[in-house]
Amino acid sequence: AVLMEKGFIGKDLIPSLRQIDSKLQGHPDMKKLPGSGVEASTGSLGQGLSIANGMALAFKLDKKPNRVFALLGDGEINEGMIWEAAMLAGHYKLDNLTAILDHNGLQIDGKNEDVMTIMPIDKKFEAFGWHVIHADGHDFDSLEKAFKERKTIKDKPVIIIADTTKGKGCSFMENKAEWHGKAPNEEEFCRAMEEMGDIGDKTEGGGLNG
Repeated sequence: AVLMEKGFIGKDLIPSLRQIDSKLQGHPDMKKLPGSGVEASTGSLGQGLSIANGMALAFKLDKKPNRVFALLGDGEINEGMIWEAAMLAGHYKLDNLTAILDHNGLQIDGKNEDVMTIMPIDKKFEAFGWHVIHADGHDFDSLEKAFKERKTIKDKPVIIIADTTKGKGCSFMENKAEWHGKAPNEEEFCRAMEEMGDIGDKTEGGGLNG
């Protein structure tokens, strides 16, 4: 959706979402989306934080002021690769790296606590030398406060744990794991949009600045 809004890919691709062999088959594939801004393919979960580490460390070595942001999911941090990356980021004091965890308690196979518990997330990252910030992922003021705090942190990578509810605002999607990787049909889409209203109007003027 972000790539479409920014004009990298056409909205005509929407009907192909989650279709096998389509450009939007699921996880972004940089080979199928050339020139789209997708610089690395995903699919094997856990790679994102390692890629972000490499970028952040490269900027440090080149003495560049660039900042790197990595979005993480609950199920993703079941992967051992995430914790290797967390250890490396803490060791090299990558204070130009920010991870943002969408913490909704669900993953594609069900509840985190049933599949593989990930708690306590904050203590685990702190043990690897990270600064931890908690935020309400549905509250722009809370998120803005978190990012302002993040700017004050030096010599440590930062993770913002954003507490959210999967599918919030849509009665038949809210807090249901089965919607993790499922595209709505036309009827479901219309119903969801009717229930949630125009998200653009709700967020207009409420974004993060600076």
